[in-house]
Amino acid sequence: MSRICQVTGKRPIKGSHIWRSGKAKKKGGIGTHVTGITKRRFMPNLQRVKVIVDGEVKYMRVTAKAIKKGMITKAPKRTWKKSA
Repeated sequence: MSRICQVTGKRPIKGSHIWRSGKAKKKGGIGTHVTGITKRRFMPNLQRVKVIVDGEVKYMRVTAKAIKKGMITKAPKRTWKKSA
């Protein structure tokens, strides 16, 4: 299953982790130098929530930001018991 928000369409983005060595010139060194770069991915904060869509309760994978903004309406908690 892909890591994409079903409401906002937010997906992982590419980035890099940069290693530096040396002492900054401000602190009396000769300057910092890049010694290595590693590719990495920034993942969206996806949550699996019950959402009301067109009167039906469905599970969706939504970012936490979309939940905080109120872009979805959460389904109410179940109050009845299942019959045996």
